[in-house]
Order: sequence, then C-alpha cells, then structure tokens
Amino acid sequence: MGLSSLLYYVWSVILVGQSNDGNGNSDFKVKQKTSSTGFQMPLHYPRYKKQDYEKMEEWRLDLLLQQYGLSFNGLSLDEKRCYVMGAFLWPCQL
Repeated sequence: MGLSSLLYYVWSVILVGQSNDGNGNSDFKVKQKTSSTGFQMPLHYPRYKKQDYEKMEEWRLDLLLQQYGLSFNGLSLDEKRCYVMGAFLWPCQL
C-alpha cells in the first residue's frame, strides 16, 4: 500500500459526504472517529530516512505501525520494513 493509497483511504474514512447548497458552496460533513481501533493519524509524520528504516529494530517498526493503528503479525522483519518504507518514504527517497 503506497502513500497515495494511504491518503485515499484517509479521505474515504474522514470524508463522509458533500452537499451543495445550490449556489456553488460545498458543505463537507466530517465523521469523527470515537473508537481507538483501525487507522489513526498521529500528530507527527515519521521523519526517518531509508537508511534509518533499514537498520531499525523490529520493535520500533511495530511501534510505528501501531501508532497508525496498523498491525502486521506474522510478517517477517524484511516484509515490515518494505511496507513501512513504501508507506512513509516519498518515491524520490526510495
């Protein structure tokens, strides 16, 4: 799941509907998530470089994923690293 897929998912979860009052003005209705399960947007976006992810311990990767409400039990360390780098690094940083 790349960054664009992640952003699309966020918009599809947060943005419930859009209404138009007939004058061209749009009114967005935002759904607030009250549960602590599922995707969560932390306050700060990770600022790690590719080299940081490549040497990061498994428990740190798990903690990072957990902060975003993601869990990848059963995946290897290399698979978790691949996912995290694909999700949090821009294409020019790969």
